Amino acid sequence: MTAPSRLIVCFVVESGTDARLLEGLAARVNLRVIARTIPGGRAISQPTGVAVELAAPGRIAFAWRVLRRLLSESTLDVVLVQGYGLAALSANVASRIRRKPCWMLVCSPVAEYYQARKLAGQPFSMMTLAAIQMLGRLNGVIGGGYIVLSNYLREVVRKYASSKPVHVIPVYGVDVSRFAGRADRAAVRAERDLPATGQIMFSSSRVAPEKDTSTLIDAFARLVHEGRDVYLLHRSGGHREFRAEAERAGVASRVIATDAVDPRRDLSLDYVASDVCVQASRAEGLGFSVLESLACGTPVVASAVGGLVETIHDGATGWTVPPGNPAALASALRDALDRPEEALRRAAAGGRIVRERFDSDAAFARLAEVLASPMPR
Repeated sequence: MTAPSRLIVCFVVESGTDARLLEGLAARVNLRVIARTIPGGRAISQPTGVAVELAAPGRIAFAWRVLRRLLSESTLDVVLVQGYGLAALSANVASRIRRKPCWMLVCSPVAEYYQARKLAGQPFSMMTLAAIQMLGRLNGVIGGGYIVLSNYLREVVRKYASSKPVHVIPVYGVDVSRFAGRADRAAVRAERDLPATGQIMFSSSRVAPEKDTSTLIDAFARLVHEGRDVYLLHRSGGHREFRAEAERAGVASRVIATDAVDPRRDLSLDYVASDVCVQASRAEGLGFSVLESLACGTPVVASAVGGLVETIHDGATGWTVPPGNPAALASALRDALDRPEEALRRAAAGGRIVRERFDSDAAFARLAEVLASPMPR
């Protein structure tokens, strides 16, 4: 018997994506990837064996490239395009012409992320915000449907398209075989070259307005100035900016900041080595960092925003605080550090949710199923 041919999927990446998503998809479908070059950043988070076609960094040039590429492709079965911006518009138009399914993969609330720039005192334009929202509505009209990370993001895209199909799938999920607890924290700290004594707070969020680095460092500085033996561990491509902000706050000696760690190898060790994971976001689509932390048995303190509140329930699976409130964040961190038994109880409850709802194998199986299914007209 002839084996069934694998689904041919073109994944269009406009704003960078995780290598785990490419590798998980490539294991299940015949994957073709076209990605926009990110000036000063990475189109793909980590090196990968999946072939990636890199295109020009300009968004308009990239959208034009996507349109021409998809119109010229005669063998594609389905298109998966990141977000609901300019590249998505090109992908949706080309897919309509070619009569092929096109799903928009929405991992973040774009307009809400952009509005966070204003709260952070960074350059902000109402015209840019209006353009983001207009693209959202145009894609909502001509697009076929959405794949989103969380129920919160489902409500975000519903503002642009109230009747299009929306599937909630946490894309690459959490590899619970890799992100798991280890008993000997001291040995893990030694392996990761981290302080043998003191309490470690971990943040792996990138440095961006929506991640609110200022509030995080302000809260951490309050604990340092109390005389606590605490450290803030940070892993991201923006680690130099993070350290510079820590220097301005006078706590650089207590900050350990390095480039991002490969989540397929060493990242789980940083969670295990830490006493608490903190995410101070002003907006968030889902929040994989907190899920990975809970899977490792490490307690979580997070802002009560977006998709974070779907897994971090104050008093049950972690601590939640209002966004942009360093005093509240410091208070929650203080409580989590001072009550380790309670912190571990909440982390264990959160870990059960992660294993039940966010397992990577189940997420990829569901994603492949949706891509292979006929799109409703």
